[in-house]
Amino acid sequence: MLPKHKIDRINELSRKSKGEGLTTKEKEEQKNLRSEYLKAFRGGFKNQLKSVKIIDPEGNDVTPEKLKNEKKRDQ
Repeated sequence: MLPKHKIDRINELSRKSKGEGLTTKEKEEQKNLRSEYLKAFRGGFKNQLKSVKIIDPEGNDVTPEKLKNEKKRDQ
């Protein structure tokens, strides 16, 4: 995940953009920070999905093959 100081900065820029507006430099910083945040979020979410195992009511593993292949590739 992103460090707390970067998340705080994202929030600070967001509040400022709603209030007085941002300079060109601040808009670029906001864009870069948001991009970095989304990259970290997607990476964490992908890792979380890789730990999922789907079991049907009869107890059979019905995890999609695509997910199984992703797990094998990372090992």
